[in-house]
Amino acid sequence: MYIHAIEKLGWASPTLIQEKAIPLLLEGKDVLVRARTGSGKTAAFSIPVIQKILNLKKTSTQQDTKALVLAPSKELCQQIYRAIKDISIKCSREVRCVDIAPQEDLNIQRPLLMEKPDIVVATPARCLQHMLAGNLNLKKSLEILVIDEADLVFSFGYETEIKQLLEKLPNIYQAILSSATLSEDVKSLKKIVLHNPVILKLEEPDLAPASQLTHYNLKAEEMDKATILYALLKLHLIRGKTIVFVNTVDKCYKLKLYLEQFAIRTCVLNSELPSAIRCHSVNQFNQGVYDIIVASDEKSLEQPSNEGAPDLVGHKKPSRFQRNKDKNSGVSRGIDFQCVSNVINFDFPLDVQSYIHRAGRTARGNHQGSVLSFVSIKEGPLLDKVEKCLKQGEDISIFRSYQFKLEEVEAFKYRAKDAWRAVTKIAVREARLKEIKQEILNCQKLKSYFEDNPTDLQVLRHDKALHTVKVQQHLSDVPDYIVPPTLKNLAGLNKKTKRKRDHSRSADLKAKLQAKKKNPLASMQFEGFKKKRKMLSY
Repeated sequence: MYIHAIEKLGWASPTLIQEKAIPLLLEGKDVLVRARTGSGKTAAFSIPVIQKILNLKKTSTQQDTKALVLAPSKELCQQIYRAIKDISIKCSREVRCVDIAPQEDLNIQRPLLMEKPDIVVATPARCLQHMLAGNLNLKKSLEILVIDEADLVFSFGYETEIKQLLEKLPNIYQAILSSATLSEDVKSLKKIVLHNPVILKLEEPDLAPASQLTHYNLKAEEMDKATILYALLKLHLIRGKTIVFVNTVDKCYKLKLYLEQFAIRTCVLNSELPSAIRCHSVNQFNQGVYDIIVASDEKSLEQPSNEGAPDLVGHKKPSRFQRNKDKNSGVSRGIDFQCVSNVINFDFPLDVQSYIHRAGRTARGNHQGSVLSFVSIKEGPLLDKVEKCLKQGEDISIFRSYQFKLEEVEAFKYRAKDAWRAVTKIAVREARLKEIKQEILNCQKLKSYFEDNPTDLQVLRHDKALHTVKVQQHLSDVPDYIVPPTLKNLAGLNKKTKRKRDHSRSADLKAKLQAKKKNPLASMQFEGFKKKRKMLSY
């Protein structure tokens, strides 16, 4: 039945990992799948899981939960849930799936689990909470356990939860581990989860081939990075959906506020946002509401960006405005950003794996993509390290130098410098406070509190205005005189300017014709205007 759904999704042929993994999983073997990001791992385990449940339905006499899918982030859980729903759409009555990763009250999700859905998708911590609460019991019914992005499970701090969770599972079940890398964490997880597994380590590069994914690097310092990004986006030299990666959460908001001054709409994604907002941002980006998303990857989980200044001993004091980061969040890993054409590393990634996972957000499936990395002098050694690890052959580097002459957009630099300086630390803090305030107003858990205390709601709504960055309307337009001649045709500004002039001329003629009908004096003026225009045409 799911074959018709696969046809509807437009999957003409299986990917390499799907071709190798699906037959082994259908035979009931434990499998450790290692394949690069975007290779189709989710479908590789989803199809066998659905097929096995359909087979079990033929002989089972009662409804039970047969499959548990664990993932390290709430966004990834939602993505897996949607993939399973899409594949099983033609057999949705036979195969029911629920996602319990959202951070709702356990009692709200309890009725979903009491119906004993066939597949449960969750983060390890959330699954364990329901098990301890008695909402989920898999000791006798579980047939398949899937752990996706297995290399992140331990690094996200789930080691304790996984070990406790495994004690509540039956002794015999089929296990599947899916990962982009075979790290030490994966090997540790393999020992406690898998039994005599088949290890599928495909001999394929970590990234899409050069014919599909192009890597550029451009040497620039912080202010030059901001200028170049403004010019590239405003002149439409970079087209299509774009993810701009930075290394810190504060930089996310700084870049967003900076681009908004030029009427470049963006959304933000980072580990401090609540899961509902993160999922909403990803959905809006995938649906085309926003073409640009500014994201900080999972390195921000390990290296908080908003720490205070070091004290006399050298230890860093926590900032007053520091918010807890959600360990269930992952940005450069797992999330399926759809149809991404470009990845821009505004801050160069801190290690090789981060570069691979960022680059893996584009050129997924059979789509084309490009990665542009801005590299400052301090980031030079990081580029050399990535270049050395990803060299194709002995002397062939994957990186190309991006041909961009900064002196040609010198006029842009004046605007960029003012806009960049306008985004102060206070402005970033206020933007984050605005986000928290909006989060409180939209929070369902506080809805009943505000109904009982309407005064508090009024105070929150009428609180003092925040000092955000002032947006100047004239910055949204790019005057023709500041665009270098070499870029005018690429940006399509010549045609656009001509179209505006033609439109203004036709508008003038229309206005004068209307005036002719109303006023005889205006009629005489219009005749004079026509004669003058005729003479000029000669």
